[in-house]
Amino acid sequence: MTKIVNLSIAALLLAGGVYLYADDDEHEEHEHKRSAVAKPMTPQEKSTAALYTKECGACHFAYQPEFLPKSSWDKTMKTLDSHFGTDATLDPQDHKTIQNYLASHASRYDRMTGMGGAIAIRISETPNFKHEHREIPKKMVTQADVKSFANCAACHTKAASGSYREREVRIPNYGSWE
Repeated sequence: MTKIVNLSIAALLLAGGVYLYADDDEHEEHEHKRSAVAKPMTPQEKSTAALYTKECGACHFAYQPEFLPKSSWDKTMKTLDSHFGTDATLDPQDHKTIQNYLASHASRYDRMTGMGGAIAIRISETPNFKHEHREIPKKMVTQADVKSFANCAACHTKAASGSYREREVRIPNYGSWE
């Protein structure tokens, strides 16, 4: 019996340690990474990423595809004629190229989305996003220099390069997030 209790306590401590590690900015959990060992992009991959950034980034921040699962990107791409109140229709070849790019780089992990089968088309709807932004007062987000959570680059100074570390957050008119 004592052995079972000791194993249970050890498991709880280990689980707590993993949780703390995952939420600890020093371990760079908030940094977006394509892979543990970054392989150089081919010229075709660079061209595709540039097309995505040009087309999608023309109206809003070009979010890293890893923030949503493939099903979410598929739904988004199928409804571009009414994309958050705007017609964002693409030329058919560009549409196919971007859809393939999003599908091949989409999140494969529930911990990123945590939607349990639901299809989110807003990154701000995902449990992971809500957890990471839960302490931010509404007034910091709705101010004119930020406007909404959709404007990642307003506060995340290195969002374009995929880094979302807390120590790099600068909220306009408020400063560092510590």
